[in-house]
Amino acid sequence: MNPLGKDSLIDTPCIGICSTAIGDDVCIGCGRTFEEVNNWNSLADEAKITINKRLERERETA
Repeated sequence: MNPLGKDSLIDTPCIGICSTAIGDDVCIGCGRTFEEVNNWNSLADEAKITINKRLERERETA
């Protein structure tokens, strides 16, 4: 979240409903893969942006 209170493309897309913790390959809450969730804090900003843009496209087509 940026200082203006708006989401940033490097913010985590987590909504607090993580199914990867119970063994799902893709989280039913945010749509990230287990690897993306697990490695989020160590990913480069460019990788986070790429993931967030993919998730946005997937939400638009769902």
